[in-house]
Amino acid sequence: MKLSTKGRYGLRALIDLAQYSKDAPVSIMSISARQDISERYLEQLMSMLKKAGLVKSVRGAAGGYILAKDVKDISVGDVLRALEGSLEPVDCAGLEPDGECRSADTCVTKYVWKRINESINRTVDEIRLDQLVEESRRLNPEGRETDRTECRN
Repeated sequence: MKLSTKGRYGLRALIDLAQYSKDAPVSIMSISARQDISERYLEQLMSMLKKAGLVKSVRGAAGGYILAKDVKDISVGDVLRALEGSLEPVDCAGLEPDGECRSADTCVTKYVWKRINESINRTVDEIRLDQLVEESRRLNPEGRETDRTECRN
C-alpha cells in the first residue's frame, strides 16, 4: 500500500494544527510556511478533513482552523481514511458477505488479504494524534517553526 500526498500532507497538516491551535485558530498560510505545502492544496485537504468532522473553520481576520475533536480522540486512521478512503490494499470479493466471488468457498488467499487489511487498520487506529504531537515535541524541543513533521527522502 502506498499513500498519496493527500494522506501524507494531510497528516502533517493536522499534526501542525494540533501543535499550534491551542490558543487560536491556525491559518492555512502559517501551516503552509511551516510544512512547505502549497496553500491551495492545503485548502483542499482541510475541506476534506472538515467534511469528515476532524477540523472546524473559524471565519474572520483572526480565523483559520482548529481541531473539531480532542487531539487524543483523533487517530491516524481517521485522518488517512478521510483523505484516502479505504486503506485496504487488496479488494477481495470473497471477503464481502454478498461478494460475487466464484471461488470464495475454496479460496485460501482471502485469509492472507484479510489479515493484511486488519493489520493495517489496527495499526493506524492505534496511533493517536496526541502521540505524534508529543513525538514531534520530543524531536524538536525548541519548537522551531521551520522543522517539518515528516522525513524528506
